[in-house]
Amino acid sequence: MVIFGKSWNLQVEDILKTTLEENLRMISGSIDFLRKKGIQVIFDAEHYFDGFKADPDYALETIRVATKSGARTVVLCDTNGGTLTYDLEQIVVKTKRNTDAKLGIHCHNDSGLAVANTITAVHSGVSHVQGTINGFGERCGNADLCQVIPTLKFKMGLSILGSDEISLSRIKDITNVSRYVYELANIPPNILQPYVGIGAFAHKAGMHVDAITKNSGAYEHINPELIGNKRRLLISELAGKAGIIKIASEYGLQFDNNEVIENILIRIKALESEGYHLENADATMFLIMMKEMGKNIELFKVKRWEVFTSKETETTVRAKITVDVKGTEYEEVGEGVGPVHSLDLALRKALLRRFPELEQVSLVNYKVTVVEGFSGTSSSVRVFIEFRNNGYSWAATSVSRNITEASEIALSEGYIYWLLVNSHNRGDRNDQR
Repeated sequence: MVIFGKSWNLQVEDILKTTLEENLRMISGSIDFLRKKGIQVIFDAEHYFDGFKADPDYALETIRVATKSGARTVVLCDTNGGTLTYDLEQIVVKTKRNTDAKLGIHCHNDSGLAVANTITAVHSGVSHVQGTINGFGERCGNADLCQVIPTLKFKMGLSILGSDEISLSRIKDITNVSRYVYELANIPPNILQPYVGIGAFAHKAGMHVDAITKNSGAYEHINPELIGNKRRLLISELAGKAGIIKIASEYGLQFDNNEVIENILIRIKALESEGYHLENADATMFLIMMKEMGKNIELFKVKRWEVFTSKETETTVRAKITVDVKGTEYEEVGEGVGPVHSLDLALRKALLRRFPELEQVSLVNYKVTVVEGFSGTSSSVRVFIEFRNNGYSWAATSVSRNITEASEIALSEGYIYWLLVNSHNRGDRNDQR
């Protein structure tokens, strides 16, 4: 059981409104009571570092009393999260020198130092660590275990979670655990989170990508597979030939000559000058490559569409679309909560008449960003749509001054990508030629 008590004289006298001696008796009495019940006790010395700065003798005495009373571990808490790393290190060293207690560390992140302070405390002799997945906690949060655990294991060589074999196997799950906790909390994942963020091992600049393809250690401090993450090579106007070739190989594509690569780079730069961001739009990127290779990617063509919105007592949105599939036109209508939803319903109805495999495809993310705001409500917008089917996800993007047009293009590209991938997996490439 974990209990906490005060180790800062300010907290004892101004908050608890009691004496320093009585506080020591409360610490001793609480631990003694639990120990007599056969309960193992971990004592969190709250506000320890602030307490040590104010009165080191009294802060140390709270630890001695807790240890003497039978606490298995005494945890030094930076409760306000304001202790600087070099101060924390000195205090941990002095504490360890003046007590026989088994020490732990509990850091808050109010100064952005929770992880650094935790690692420093362990380096200074602490053997028990408290933290939370993704650093979730009050105010600015706690030490992020998704950063602390890999650092302790792979940077400091410490045994975590039992034997080395068990710890290596379980640490591989840490990326999935991080994302699962974000999902439970209904909080978007931090893409820049060290170790486990989807951007933690993402490489964009041409020079970086070229180096990574030759030696991953050139721009990666650790193998992402060790913590269940993966390397991502991003395409942008900074991309080089090596990056294009590497990403194409991940799609199973190979180029016959350098001219195709040059054309892809020219196309990417042109699109990004229009406001496109292709970094995470793998479907759009795949179709660009296929088109420049001379492949037929027009599995269907949207001939016309219209969206009508009206409101009296309730808002009604109705979309009508005509889709051409190899010379046969299909016209369908969709009614939804908004223009894009209605258009997607109509498009899916039409496509399902020829491509029933799209039935299981779902839209999981839809985002609109204003590319430039100089034109007010007539500004160009960038639409980003993410799709998923049986755990596999992909995304498409488009830019237009008309949000519905941008959405229709991104929707179509997302569906075309899946149809191409499906036919490729089945070995049926007739529609690609």
